[in-house]
Amino acid sequence: MAQFTAMARLSTQARWFHFICSAVFCAALAGCSSVTAHSKSETALNIPWDWSGIIGTGQSLSVGARGVPVLSTNQPYHNLKLSTDHLRWPINPGDTNLTLIPLVEPVGRLARWGPPSSWPVNIYGETPHSAMANEITALVRANANRDFVSVHCAVGEGGQGMIRLKKNAVKQGINGRSYEAAMIATKAITRLAKAAGKTYGVGAIIVTHGETDATNADYESELRQLWSDYNADVRAITGQKQKIQMIVSQQNSCGDRSASALAEWKIGVDYPADIVCSGPKYQYPYAPDCIHLTADGYRELGEKYGQIYYQRVILKKDWQPLEPVDAERHGRMITIRYHVPVPPLVWATNFEVPHQFTGEWTNGKGFEVCSADGKKAAIVSVAISGNAVVITCAADPGPGARAGYAMIGEKQRMTVPFPGTFRWGLLRDSDPFVGAVTGLAQPNYSVAFEMSAP
Repeated sequence: MAQFTAMARLSTQARWFHFICSAVFCAALAGCSSVTAHSKSETALNIPWDWSGIIGTGQSLSVGARGVPVLSTNQPYHNLKLSTDHLRWPINPGDTNLTLIPLVEPVGRLARWGPPSSWPVNIYGETPHSAMANEITALVRANANRDFVSVHCAVGEGGQGMIRLKKNAVKQGINGRSYEAAMIATKAITRLAKAAGKTYGVGAIIVTHGETDATNADYESELRQLWSDYNADVRAITGQKQKIQMIVSQQNSCGDRSASALAEWKIGVDYPADIVCSGPKYQYPYAPDCIHLTADGYRELGEKYGQIYYQRVILKKDWQPLEPVDAERHGRMITIRYHVPVPPLVWATNFEVPHQFTGEWTNGKGFEVCSADGKKAAIVSVAISGNAVVITCAADPGPGARAGYAMIGEKQRMTVPFPGTFRWGLLRDSDPFVGAVTGLAQPNYSVAFEMSAP
């Protein structure tokens, strides 16, 4: 448990600085995440290329597992994807059978359900790509009255950990091609863009991953290395100067106190300019296996990716998720202060209350408290106080207490209004953002975390 303390803890001085800056930032940003909140007079948009590339990597959730039937079968704008036609691995990026076609789902060629699978035949259903692309275009058009074209490829490999996704991956059968596939696709798209008279660069890598690496204590450093390698090798191909943003989605299905779930949040704290956590996925509709999303869930995730891309890459704003910045204990009360993208904090009411089968935390709304020896501390109540949540325990959990949220799973759960995953909570902000594809509200839900509460 000590490793999680080290991963989750920021210095008190750094956390307070982050908290103060967050408050100023939230006031400036409040209400600005929705399509209708931006002024059409915005001119300082960072759109350096005619076509902006987005590379998707990860494991089964990155390639649409259980996301059937696909829903995004029409491209309403001019967004594109790389078609590999009938080609088999290995693919020459100069092959004339490679073409750019309208982006619809599936984003690539369908594979048989279940691993092993790898690019170019690695897709299982609806992925986040079409919704992400169409969300970005809708935001740009609504707020700047101009077009935005993104070009997508998905190189994830179902069931594979970082060992198969990284540069110089360890090969196992057909797996371990993901990174090489991304370079092939980038070379091909760069060539095709030039032939079309278009400028091209890669704006983001989206990482939908972490379940296989739930216990990987080195996951944060491996994610950082993946970002570094992509930035060096992709930019060498495209010739771009702009760094590539990495957007990481937190996994909430595999492993109690999951190292990868914690790292997917923490990496955005440690490398805020380069990598950002999009937030959790527990708020989206899940397939009956409680691990993969439905097609609707993948579209909602894609809209969130699109919102963050628009904020971070196009507007160049320091968007961060709903995340804790400090925890402090006074007797039996623990106060957790948050960075809140769009205040105020509220409790969600659209799905069931978590931990109803864990007596000590029934009243926690997703929050969890343990004493230094790991014993569950009974939570009497949780209350929102400005940009903080105050947890009142039945007794003082004592020095070395730990506060968490959505880190401990519940194997039994109801299915109202839809099947969900094993770790979730009810805390969200008041972001008015509504997805352009689904028409659904997309407030920001708190990341899963665990930290000391001294």
